[in-house]
Amino acid sequence: MSDAPRTLAVLCAAMDQAEREAGRATGAVTLVAVSKTHDSDAIRPFLQAGLRVFGENRVQEAKTKWPELKQDFPQTELHLIGPLQTNKVRDAVALFDVIETIDRPKLARVVADEIQRLGHGPRCLVQVNIGREAQKAGIDPDQTAALVDLCRREYGLTISGLMCIPPAEGDPVPHFRRLAELAKDLGLAEISMGMSGDFPAAIACGATHIRVGSALFGQRDHH
Repeated sequence: MSDAPRTLAVLCAAMDQAEREAGRATGAVTLVAVSKTHDSDAIRPFLQAGLRVFGENRVQEAKTKWPELKQDFPQTELHLIGPLQTNKVRDAVALFDVIETIDRPKLARVVADEIQRLGHGPRCLVQVNIGREAQKAGIDPDQTAALVDLCRREYGLTISGLMCIPPAEGDPVPHFRRLAELAKDLGLAEISMGMSGDFPAAIACGATHIRVGSALFGQRDHH
């Protein structure tokens, strides 16, 4: 018997509590289960337990697992939460329902062209390098408005929200607040922030989506 239902129930209870403490409606926040590096056998029990939103970091890895899983669980919504190279855009647009990592004009244009070619495609979030860390992907916070405007006006891309990964060290709350303010200023409804260690703070700051891996699947052996 899988532990998935119990593990999921514990996490959902913690989310409910965080929503209550933040004065938000129960169910206001969507759980994105980060299934990167985990195989179909690890993912399937969570699908059977009712979880329907998952996140993957790599297009190639997702291609090995998700076509079959989505066939068995057609309501599943799959998010790309890792960096996207332009040469992987065709596969990403075909497989993912949401791309959370638009972070530069060239990528936005290639994604928009591919969506137009297919006639449909994922909704997109812009990834913001909220801590301005040299090693991290994402657009600078001060350039976010211009990129969102370019995506909409020039490329006709649907941008539904913003995503960030705050610095690993220090308090994430100022970064979460900054992202929420940016999203509000730009009239964007979706705010993807918060992971296993800090999601209650992200919920308090207005996250609409939290990306949780280790609290569901356990610690990963590799990246």
